[in-house]
Amino acid sequence: MKLRHEWKHEITPMDRRVLSARLSAVAQRDSHGQNGRYNIRSLYFDDSRDTALLEKINGVNRRDKFRLRYYDGDTSYICLEKKSKYNGLCGKRAALLGAKEVQRILDGGWNWMPACGRPLVQELYSRMQGGGLRPKTIVDYTRDAFLFPAGNVRVTLDFHLRTGLHSTDFLNPACVTVPAGDAPVILEVKWDEFLPDIIREIIQLPGRHTSSFSKYAACRIYG
Repeated sequence: MKLRHEWKHEITPMDRRVLSARLSAVAQRDSHGQNGRYNIRSLYFDDSRDTALLEKINGVNRRDKFRLRYYDGDTSYICLEKKSKYNGLCGKRAALLGAKEVQRILDGGWNWMPACGRPLVQELYSRMQGGGLRPKTIVDYTRDAFLFPAGNVRVTLDFHLRTGLHSTDFLNPACVTVPAGDAPVILEVKWDEFLPDIIREIIQLPGRHTSSFSKYAACRIYG
C-alpha cells in the first residue's frame, strides 16, 4: 500500500466555484463521470464501540476504516476499500465485489468470504467476526475531481453531503438520504513525494486552513 500526503480544507460554495475555475485552467478533469463530476455512495463499517468514529474524533495517528463504495448509482462496480492513516500520511487498498456478494454481507451471510481469494475481503471477514464490525451508515455526496501529473496530484471538491440516517439499504439507489446539516464543501489534495508550486498557489484561499473534517463523522451525528 502506497502512502500519500493529504490536505483537507473546509471551504464555501463560492470557494468551490473559484477553485474549480482555477483548476480547470491547469489540471485535467477526472475522466470518470461527466466532465470530472460524479456522485459517490459509501457505506461505512464500525463496531459497537464506535472505534472508527472515536479514533477519528480523537485524532489517533494510526487508524483504519472499511467502506463499500459505488459511483453514479451503478451497482455493477462496487469497491470494498480500507483507508488507513499513519502519522499524517494516507493509503488505500481496494477489492471489487459483486452486488450479490454485497447483499449477502448486508444480510449477515459471510460464510463465502474466507475462501473468496481476495485478501481484503478476508480481512473484513476477520474484523467482522473478531472485532464486531458491522455496516453503520450511508454517506452520499457529489465530487468534482482534478488531476495534475507532476507529483501525481489529485484535487477533489466534495459537496452536497447527505446521510442515510439509520438506513444501510446501500444497494437501493432510491434509498432516502437527507442533508447532513450545514456541511461545508470539502477540498482534498493528495500527492506523492511533492506538491507542485502551481497547485499549492491555486488552492490558497484567505482564511481557510487545514481541517480534519470527516464525512463519516458528520453523517454519524444523525445515527
